[in-house]
Amino acid sequence: MTTAISPHTPVAASAADFAVTAVGSAQRHLQDVLTIAIEHTGEHAALVVYDSRCDLAGILTQAYRRCLPAATFIDFDSTGPEQVMAAFATLAADDLVILIQSTNFRLEAFRIRVELFKRGLKVIEHPHLSRMPWPESAYYIDALAYDPAYYRAVGYALKARIDSARGGVVESGGERLVFGSPFEAAKLNIGDYRDMNNVGGQFPIGEVFTEAQDLEAVNGRVRIFIFGDTAFHVNRPPQPITLVISKGRVTDVIDSTAEFDQVLNNIRADEGEVWLRELGFGMNRAFSRERLVSDIGTYERMCGIHLSLGAKHGVYSKPNIRRATARYHIDVFAVTDAVWLDEAQVYRDGAWQV
Repeated sequence: MTTAISPHTPVAASAADFAVTAVGSAQRHLQDVLTIAIEHTGEHAALVVYDSRCDLAGILTQAYRRCLPAATFIDFDSTGPEQVMAAFATLAADDLVILIQSTNFRLEAFRIRVELFKRGLKVIEHPHLSRMPWPESAYYIDALAYDPAYYRAVGYALKARIDSARGGVVESGGERLVFGSPFEAAKLNIGDYRDMNNVGGQFPIGEVFTEAQDLEAVNGRVRIFIFGDTAFHVNRPPQPITLVISKGRVTDVIDSTAEFDQVLNNIRADEGEVWLRELGFGMNRAFSRERLVSDIGTYERMCGIHLSLGAKHGVYSKPNIRRATARYHIDVFAVTDAVWLDEAQVYRDGAWQV
């Protein structure tokens, strides 16, 4: 039986009270995102496509109306796909598109963010908002805060350490997961797009990620307290699950649950074995073991270590894994007591030390 997620109750006593203050908080955070991270100015157009199917979508829409009074706003549910596509067509390179989605907008075969990036547009995407009811919305809004001094200083320092390391260790509830290999060049999701082809992505942000160059050099045990279930929701077992890793593969599981067994069974049925791939250094201090949101793609930014199970990883290629047959990338979140890169401890007491 899975324990229901019960984050600490925000100060507001009700959803209505929360919404009154939340719009102002979201406005402050999003203004920093727009100005510092996205570098949007009044010289360029802004288009906001939104829906009104959940409270959090409404809060973000109101906040963006305050931040971008000259922007064009389109209600996705009352406008046909043709009109949305036509609005995209009016935009020029470096204009901004913001997508506020209670679920995930569908425009037939049009992959919205990918296609908008191809046109040179800046994109801010807020998907799956309906997965986070109002008690969790406070954490989501806190996670939008953009502190460039923290994200950029710590993010680049972590990347430098990762890229030069010969290996690393994650200490996890008395267990150790050992990466006996150098790492792939780390990728940054820290709101600094100055040297990138595309500007923007899914928000909230805050992550540096990599994986072992030699996946079979990863061995040991790691305890996980959260995993992504088959519905892409955060699933918290009654007690942490221990994964036994041998040559980069999950070979045993201790204190598993029926839901986690189903995840592993699905991977094995389609891929034959369960690889451990991504090593994610989450940086967003608004999310922790106590401050949870139900959407796994949002919670992925949690300050601490997350890993991926399954052969799929769109960023890194491995000669022994065929992209065509790799189907799964399931995020799991480690009980993170300490992280070492070579002889340097880079994580302790719930924070990055670089």
